[in-house]
Amino acid sequence: MPAGLEVRARAFLSGQVEPAPTRDAATVALVRDGAAGLEVLLLRRVATMAFAAGMHVFPGGRVDPADADPGTAWSGPDPDWFGQRLGCPAETARALVCAAVRETFEECGVLLAEPADAAGGPDAPEHDWEAQRTALLQRQATLGGLLARRGLAVGAGLLRPLAHWITPEFEPRRYDTRFFLARLPDGQRARHVGGEAAQTGWLRPQEALDRHAAGQMAMLPPTVDVLAVLSGVPDVAAAFTLETPIVALLPRPVLDAQGRLLLDVRPRADPVGPNR
Repeated sequence: MPAGLEVRARAFLSGQVEPAPTRDAATVALVRDGAAGLEVLLLRRVATMAFAAGMHVFPGGRVDPADADPGTAWSGPDPDWFGQRLGCPAETARALVCAAVRETFEECGVLLAEPADAAGGPDAPEHDWEAQRTALLQRQATLGGLLARRGLAVGAGLLRPLAHWITPEFEPRRYDTRFFLARLPDGQRARHVGGEAAQTGWLRPQEALDRHAAGQMAMLPPTVDVLAVLSGVPDVAAAFTLETPIVALLPRPVLDAQGRLLLDVRPRADPVGPNR
């Protein structure tokens, strides 16, 4: 834990720091079948970021107001299905899925979308898609508008709920984050697009965990936990059969007998529904 955060954590334990409010966020473990088995996309955040600077993370970010637009075209399991598994209202689940799709497109150029109808989904040159990604990133366009122009819909069937983590109460920026599993759509490729990421690449989950254990890849506990869940999975098809219960996890600071600061990770008092 960075020194500044340890100071805040100790101040929180002594009652000097009040918890900051949380914001809804979505994170996507994007997977594909590689030559040696399942691979997951990881981004290393630039060192100047206010949150998780220098950490290896999955694509993702906070929910924007436009993500809640009920007019955004949708394909696949309905928001009620996601809400039951994420333990939230259908409207919140819809916004979370849309945020997951938008953030993945913004951060690595992969659009988790499907044709809205038989005539939808026209091809476009890569430079045209890049222009639309940039417009979305700069909030000059919305996900719903982009999809409508291309005859596409949010590809909800490409995603599955996977985990739920809440930023510790002592941190100044806090997120209530739902993690999704998503398959790389056929014919698409993830790209390093810069911005918040200094590096982008595919790794087998166990290889990423090994590098983390060796001190070569810094990661937050939620990323490590999701990689551990995926480490024994042979391929994308098997990943989408995972039956993992989704419980809201809120790491809390505790002091051991020697006065060292530790994070205790256990379910929040009110559990959310299982991922069936």
